[in-house]
This record gives sequence, C-alpha cells and structure tokens, in this order.
Amino acid sequence: MARNSFRTSTGRAVPAVTAEEMRDVDRIAVEDVGLQVLQMMENAGRILAWHVRDVGNGEAIIVAGNGGNGGGGLACARHLANRGIPVRVVLDRSAAELSGDAAHQYHILDEMELSLTTGVDSLADSSDQAVIVDALIGYGLSGAVRSPAAEFTDRINEMTGPTISLDIPSGIDATTGEPLGTAVVPDRTVTLALPKTGLDAPTGELYLADISIPRTVYERLDIEYDRPFGDDDWVLLDQ
Repeated sequence: MARNSFRTSTGRAVPAVTAEEMRDVDRIAVEDVGLQVLQMMENAGRILAWHVRDVGNGEAIIVAGNGGNGGGGLACARHLANRGIPVRVVLDRSAAELSGDAAHQYHILDEMELSLTTGVDSLADSSDQAVIVDALIGYGLSGAVRSPAAEFTDRINEMTGPTISLDIPSGIDATTGEPLGTAVVPDRTVTLALPKTGLDAPTGELYLADISIPRTVYERLDIEYDRPFGDDDWVLLDQ
C-alpha cells in the first residue's frame, strides 16, 4: 500500500515520494545544487553504521550490490571497521563488475584489507547473531528481482540475526510497496532523505536519515518540506 506522508515520533508530517520523484530529488541535488553523490553516500553509510551498532553488538555482514545502495553499504562497512566492529562484506557480483561510486567505496575497503567475498554461499557460515545489512537494491528497481539478488534476498530472510535494509528493502517497489518477486523482510529500514510511498510494506521499524540534501532542492520540486531532524541525524517514523 502506498501513502503520501509519514509522521515522526513527535507528530511532524514528512512527505513521501515515489521512485520517480526521488530521482528528481537526486538530479536537482547533484546537477543544479552541486552536491556530490559521494557526500550523500558518506552520510548514508555513517548513519547506517550507527543503526547497525544500535541493534547488535557482534559481527556485521554487509550484503552489497552495485550502484548507490551498494555504495552506501560499503561506506557503512568502513565506518563500522573504524569503530572496531567485526565486519565483512559479501558482494552479489565480482568486484570487477562494480562501477562508479560503488567501485570507489570497494577500493577503499580493499586497501583496508577487510573481508571481501562474493556469492550467496559466503553467508552460510554466518553467526546466528550477526547483523545483516541489506544494501542490495535501491529505489530504482522496476522489474522482478533477478538472480543472483533473488538468491540473496531469500537467504537473508532465512538468517536469524537482525536485518537492516538501506533506503528500501531489496525487492520492494519503492512507489507501490509491492514485492517484485522475492523481497527482504527487515527488522529495520533506514530510508534516505525522504520516505518512499511504498514503505507501508513490511519494513520493521522505519527511520529517516538526513543525507544533507538542503531544503532548496525540495522547494524547486514543489515538495512541502518541514525539516524533521533535530539533534540527531535520523528520526523514527510511524508505520
């Protein structure tokens, strides 16, 4: 089920956007205002790392794909490692197939000599209490989840530790909330900038993260925006 807005725990309304509207937000932020994708990705990774530490106190496993969602997960891995959290990264493809900002983030982790593996079988020996970070597929998904991401989503759902999805649970249509084939069912979702209209789907606790997009971006798109963030860089949203 799709919805037009959410509310923070203090009752403040936050507008929700479709996948197409979020593409416009990203475009205006980068092309017109001058934000860099890596800046927003860094904020996403840092905030996501806080949430990983909030739900667990042991190993964290980052399951990452390509693109912005995967890059945010890889940035999260660095922030966790910098805080002494045991972390390993499992990619849904070979490192050579990564591109753009995701490849950039991977290179940093490779230089850090973190555990970097590929393939769903890498999840077989995971601790029962490991926190799983779903950074496979972002809001741009438009068709059924294909292999190997489909196998990853199924395996993530079989794992017993807490699962956190970045921005949108992998396999969920960001606009409608419908599962596109198989989909991750997380314990918590940390969505970025604005909630997506499809986040009435099973997302567990829903948090909104501030990735530093200024209000002028929303004004240029006629999105009514009342800053929801206070002392923290995230807020809890109603379900």
